[in-house]
Amino acid sequence: MDERRLQVFRAVARELNFSRAGLALHLSQSAVSQQIAALELELGGTLFDRSRRRVRLTPAGVALLNRVDA
Repeated sequence: MDERRLQVFRAVARELNFSRAGLALHLSQSAVSQQIAALELELGGTLFDRSRRRVRLTPAGVALLNRVDA
């Protein structure tokens, strides 16, 4: 896993918002989305539930967050 993608993942998990994570990392919302999509593709699963304009961690996202923060 690419360290930059994990950094973006942590920011989105912390903010629960792609735009705010992008601001914190000095990236566009689109760049954040692309990094998360690439990480999800690499891992073969969805890390965030993006429904009703809300972002929440999926169980796979929680597991990854616990793993990278350990």
